[in-house]
Amino acid sequence: MQIATLDNRTISYRIAGDARASRTLVLVHAFPAGAGMFAPQEDAFPGWKVVIPALPGFDGSDLNPQPSIDAYAADVLRLLDHLEVDRAVFAGVSLGGYLMFGLLRQQPQRVRAMVLADTRSAADAPEARAGREKLVQTARKKGPAAIADEMLPKLLGESTRTRRPQVADAVRRMIEGQTSEGIAAAVEVLMSRPDSTPLLPTINVPTLVVVGREDALTPPAEMERMAGGIAGARFVQIDEAGHLANLEKPAAFNAAVNVLLTSLM
Repeated sequence: MQIATLDNRTISYRIAGDARASRTLVLVHAFPAGAGMFAPQEDAFPGWKVVIPALPGFDGSDLNPQPSIDAYAADVLRLLDHLEVDRAVFAGVSLGGYLMFGLLRQQPQRVRAMVLADTRSAADAPEARAGREKLVQTARKKGPAAIADEMLPKLLGESTRTRRPQVADAVRRMIEGQTSEGIAAAVEVLMSRPDSTPLLPTINVPTLVVVGREDALTPPAEMERMAGGIAGARFVQIDEAGHLANLEKPAAFNAAVNVLLTSLM
C-alpha cells in the first residue's frame, strides 16, 4: 500500500494494472474487508490503471473525524486530485457501491462509467439500522474477530462456504486485520447513509449492475429493480457467488467488467 497525506490525514491506496495508462479504474471496497479484497482485479484489465483506495479506518487510512458516506466519497475524490486523475470509471462493492452515489452527488462530471456490485440505492430500514447498532457494539467490545464470525456467513454465498473454504479464510484475515474503531465508524456510515434511489434516473453514464446469485444481503431481485431505474444499465448475475462476488468468482466478475471497459476504449 502507498500512503498520501491529505488535509492532515493519511489515505492508504494501491496502484495496480497498467500504471502508465491514461484510463483509470477506481475500485472501492466492501465492509469490512478492506482494499485487499480486490487482489483478483489488480491485473485483470489490460490498458487500465487501477486505483484501489482504503476507506477511512481501513488498511492504515486515518479515520475521518466526521464520517459519512459523502465524506468517504470526498476522500476518494481528494485522492484522485492528488494522483491527477480528472475522470475515471468507478466500481464499488457493497459499501463501495453506496459511495458511488456520494460521488454522483458531489462531482458527477468525474464519473465516466460505473459498476454497482452487490449494493443498493435505498437507505437502511429501521430493523436494519437496529442490527447495525448492535454491530457497532460488537466491534467496540469484542473486536474484529467477532465481526468476522458474524459477517462471514452473510458475506459469502453457500457455494463459497462449502466448496471454497480458502476464500472464507482469506476474507477472515482481511477483516481481522482491521481495527475496531475503523469497523465501528464504517457501520455508523452505513446506517446513516441517505436514500439514493432518486439519483437513479439521473445517471447518464454507462453502468453495470452485478450481483452474486446467492447474495442474501442485497438480493438479485432487488438489484435487478435498481438496474431497471438506470437508463441503459446492464444487469449481470454471477452463479455460485454471494455478496463478495468479485472475490468469490473473480473470472466471471472480471469478464463482466471487461465488457464495460472495452466499450469505452
